[in-house]
Amino acid sequence: MQVDFYQLGGAPSDGIVASIAAKLIDEGQRLLIVSADEGALARLDRQLWDQSAASFLPHGLAGGADDASQPILLSLGTDAPNRARNMLIADGEWRDAALAYDRAFYLFDAETLEGARLAWKLLSGRDGVERHYWAQEEGKWVKKA
Repeated sequence: MQVDFYQLGGAPSDGIVASIAAKLIDEGQRLLIVSADEGALARLDRQLWDQSAASFLPHGLAGGADDASQPILLSLGTDAPNRARNMLIADGEWRDAALAYDRAFYLFDAETLEGARLAWKLLSGRDGVERHYWAQEEGKWVKKA
C-alpha cells in the first residue's frame, strides 16, 4: 500500500483534493475523502460541484441512499460504502484505517505538521507500506522523499 504525504504550504487544500480526485476518476478508480470537520466536507462538496461542465467530478456526501454508487464519497468515517480503494485524509489527522486501502493521500498543513511527522515515523519500515512526501515549489508538486 502507498501513502502520499502532501504538505500544504499556503495553498488551500481544495485544489489538490480536486486534482487527486480527477486523476483517480480518469483512471476509473473510486475515492473516499475523510474529514472530521463537517464544514470542510461541505466546502469540498461545493468545490467538486463547482467544477466546470467539462471537469465535473461526480460525488456525494456519505449517509445518502446512493453511497454505493458514488465514485467520490465525502465522509466523516473511514468505511467506504462506495468500495473505494483510495482514501484521502483531508483534515490532517492520520487514521490507521487508511492502511486497509491500496493508496492513501494524507494532506497536512503547519497546524498538523507534528502529527504528520509522527505518522511518517510510525509508518517507517512497516511491511508493505511505501511512503512518499510531496511539497509545493513554485506552484508545482515536487516529490521530496
